[in-house]
Amino acid sequence: MTQTWLVTGGAGFIGGNFVLRQVLENNVRVINLDKLTYAGNLDTLKQLENNDNHIFIQGDITDNDLVAEIFDKYKPNAVVNFAAESHVDRSIDAPDDFIQTNILGTFNLLKNSLNYYQSLDSDNHFRFLHVSTDEVYGSLGDTGLFTETTPYSPNSPYSASKASSDHLVRAYCHTYGLPVLTTNCSNNYGPYQFPEKLIPLMITKALNFESLPVYGDGKNIRDWLFVTDHCKAIETVLKKGKIGEVYNVGGNEEKQNIQVVHTLCDILDEVAPNSGKSRRDLITFVKDRPGHDQRYAIDSSKLQNELGWKPEETFESGIRKTVQWYLDNKTWCDRVLDGSYQGQRLGN
Repeated sequence: MTQTWLVTGGAGFIGGNFVLRQVLENNVRVINLDKLTYAGNLDTLKQLENNDNHIFIQGDITDNDLVAEIFDKYKPNAVVNFAAESHVDRSIDAPDDFIQTNILGTFNLLKNSLNYYQSLDSDNHFRFLHVSTDEVYGSLGDTGLFTETTPYSPNSPYSASKASSDHLVRAYCHTYGLPVLTTNCSNNYGPYQFPEKLIPLMITKALNFESLPVYGDGKNIRDWLFVTDHCKAIETVLKKGKIGEVYNVGGNEEKQNIQVVHTLCDILDEVAPNSGKSRRDLITFVKDRPGHDQRYAIDSSKLQNELGWKPEETFESGIRKTVQWYLDNKTWCDRVLDGSYQGQRLGN
């Protein structure tokens, strides 16, 4: 029997990759609710045009009437909540939207999920999976890894809003019995990522031989996770995870930001050379981000040992696939960079 999943934020980077995989490869019927903010892009979902297993709804997860109507009409077997404002820099400059979407939006989803869940037969297998981030744990020193029991210590308005939503999800399980699951992931990269994030920003600028801005000394460390591996982890948790549990998802690929930029420059010099010039010469160090966390690193052994997931891509293989995708999908990139993709909003 075909499953129906309500996926929120399914026109964004990770959500879009997840929706494509479920509809095209796993025969899941996806109800895709996305507000289509700047990071929501229907171009990402072009392969799903006229596919009956993909129902797109433009709307806000804070809209109580709309969310209630979706539950009543489509009766999903699961909710996968990707919907979030997610860029740290934007949260520093304008935190209001982060509070609205990440906290109040998650609360509205939980409230409606609980109402719906309580109307179901006792033998149902409904799940609410909340997709979160390793940034809720704060910043690591030179050693150690984030585990599922690491105390929360968010340092930006973005991570604080995600930490708040994580606590709400946990509370709805322990107080009301809603069958929830939470994943906290490390830095994702791969196809369809909006080019304000480090890797796509560097790729698009380097292709045009523009200056490559790197915060501070470039030695901040992140654990990199290929987006397809993350999508597979979410599927695994949704199908096998224990209700109420948290699962950390990491790629076990720690890199300094400057190492990532050097790698991208070298790959692009190899596959898209330009008069023998080195793109490393484009690197410019700029004033550091306020409160910039020094290091994130995820211990995903719980997910690997208990549920059998492990990342399939190394950073070396994943980053080459990512660069090649951006080279092969110039139209998608150009439409994002010039803003023309925003003209395809539904109803515009």
